[in-house]
Amino acid sequence: MNIKEKDQYYVANTYARFPIEIVSGKGSTVVDSCGKEYIDMGSGIAVNIFGMCDEEWTSAVAKQLTVCQHTSNLYYSAPCVKLAELLCEKTGMKKVFFGNSGAEANEGAIKVARKYAFEKKGKDYYKILTLNNSFHGRTITTLAATGQDAFHKDFLPLTDGFVYTDANDVEMLKRVVSENKLAAIMFEIVQGEGGVVPLTKEFVECIKDICEKEDILMIVDEVQTGNGRTGKLFGYMHYGLSPDIVTTAKGLGGGLPIGAVIMGEKTKDVLTSGTHGSTFGGNPVSCAGAVNIVSRLTYGFLEEVNRKSKFIIDELKNADGVKSVTGLGLMLGIETEKDASEVIKICQENGVLPIKAKNKVRLLPPLNITDDELIKAVSVIKKAVEVTK
Repeated sequence: MNIKEKDQYYVANTYARFPIEIVSGKGSTVVDSCGKEYIDMGSGIAVNIFGMCDEEWTSAVAKQLTVCQHTSNLYYSAPCVKLAELLCEKTGMKKVFFGNSGAEANEGAIKVARKYAFEKKGKDYYKILTLNNSFHGRTITTLAATGQDAFHKDFLPLTDGFVYTDANDVEMLKRVVSENKLAAIMFEIVQGEGGVVPLTKEFVECIKDICEKEDILMIVDEVQTGNGRTGKLFGYMHYGLSPDIVTTAKGLGGGLPIGAVIMGEKTKDVLTSGTHGSTFGGNPVSCAGAVNIVSRLTYGFLEEVNRKSKFIIDELKNADGVKSVTGLGLMLGIETEKDASEVIKICQENGVLPIKAKNKVRLLPPLNITDDELIKAVSVIKKAVEVTK
């Protein structure tokens, strides 16, 4: 059997894979099993933010592997503490809980919100308001938080206690808040899996005002938008917010599994001994890699992310076959006249690997992609989206 046949035979068929086997890579270039090179415009779905096999990151990971690959959370761990310190210093938040994925981080945030509300307001205040078209994970509880029925239908009943409102609809938001006893409002700054849709400043400001007035916790899901992806360290920083909880994962690990629940002043002491835990949370190898990544997300580097974003938008927004370009930083969605899957196939044939979100071509390149690679990739995309007259 070849790898495709073995994968289908031995691996749970939960992914609609492209007919490509990636075997190696360096930076923004990846190589398949036939030796063909591609410019990676998906970076493992916003994970490899410094590309493949980044030397600084691999050095930090390898160094940690030679001294201590894992110790349980019954003991102190310097990489774990250093990463928590860095995240708090760069955000103004107060404490961090580490897990292994975005879904696990969001589960942790939900637990913090419910425990906070129970202690402050009583047992009736347990509901979490999320947005229609959102995506927060694939566990039973984070599926319930996800505002898309398509993800729900095969796994009912889901965890109780979630209500939904439309993104960017201020009046509906106010109505749903008034009708429910809420512990928290949870949202993505840019709805990634929902089609790369940023929230409006008016809508976010309304959430902020409601949370402050009603003592409802604000949870910002930065699993995909975090770690420099939008041109700031975290997406919420574009809106001048001070969240009570921020969740992140993906790019934080640079290719290794890690998730984080970052807690502010209100929530920093909600979790106490025995109330939450994770065997691999705060793993020293993952944390050592993440320390390297977060340390390099400087103001100057993030300005380069914004410059590259502007180049892509300027090149594509008026291109033949493009209806719109949405997103922030290097998290962009291209609505095309052609079917997005057709565009992606043409790109793959010509050595570029974008991915999809709803009906859009989604771009999530490594943040350090070179100008030459970006120019070449955008040129291929422009040709792929062209509509034959």
